[in-house]
Amino acid sequence: MLSFEKIFDKIKIAIEELDFSRQPVELYAPIEYTLSLGGKRIRPVLCLMACDMFGGQIEDAVPAALGLEIFHNFTLLHDDIMDEAPIRRGKTSVYKKWNTNVAILSGDTMMAVAYDKIMETPGNMHSSVFKIFNQTAIEVCEGQQYDMNFETDDNVSIDDYLKMIRLKTAVLLAGSLKIGAIIGGADNESAENLYQFGENIGIAFQLKDDLLDVFSDEQKFGKKTGGDITTNKKTYLYLKAFELAKGKTLKNLNTLFTEYQKSDIDKVNGVIEIYKQLNIKQLAEELIEKYYRQAMTSLDKVKVDNSQKTELKKFADKLKGRES
Repeated sequence: MLSFEKIFDKIKIAIEELDFSRQPVELYAPIEYTLSLGGKRIRPVLCLMACDMFGGQIEDAVPAALGLEIFHNFTLLHDDIMDEAPIRRGKTSVYKKWNTNVAILSGDTMMAVAYDKIMETPGNMHSSVFKIFNQTAIEVCEGQQYDMNFETDDNVSIDDYLKMIRLKTAVLLAGSLKIGAIIGGADNESAENLYQFGENIGIAFQLKDDLLDVFSDEQKFGKKTGGDITTNKKTYLYLKAFELAKGKTLKNLNTLFTEYQKSDIDKVNGVIEIYKQLNIKQLAEELIEKYYRQAMTSLDKVKVDNSQKTELKKFADKLKGRES
């Protein structure tokens, strides 16, 4: 089985070979710019890894993998507008570099291009792959809407949050794996087990991201510590703290999140101190481990030789242990 690194290089080359030198420039230049910003390329790599796992021809899965990556980047263009995020991957986001209308229209075009790439899937697999892609796209949008709803909803539960990150983050990883598996010739049961692997590892991935936002080395993580705290984002850590806090601790937590603070640093440090008192970091790590174990159980059920699962296991271990 090809390594993650070799497949990553294949995807990198395929993305670089995409040609967006078309007119009008204002529509296509933002697309080219977005795809040039790099990123982990996890979704297309997983698609090709799944295809390779079942002995399929990787080249057959490259168009679908590109479609998945283009779709993912389309969602980021629109997310940045909704979140008013000026920076994406260390560079100016599209709506800031051009304007909001350009970002919306270029994003819409990316969605159409993604469909075009999915349509290049070998004919006998069109229906299955297209159905998974559409279901995944709809669920990602559902997840984004829940995420926006949570900004003004004071009754968000941990189960609500886990559902949201499953939709917004995990299903695209899962769908990428299942599409790759189908193109590679997987049986239905194995394709579904691989989907469950991706879904659980995706939830663990997002929980790890939440944890690193608060408890990480800024140099390694590449983002300022406590961004979720500063913006009052209702992450697992936030929700678990409010679930466990009592008396004076609960009062202090409420004050930090609802009343004006002299500085973001004071707010972040105050919340982190409460998180430490409530053992939130360990609880988050235990939940990450739970989803990781569920992912491994699903991967064990996939009907291929264990040697064909090595790269996915290494990928999962790397996600769980990452510091950035």
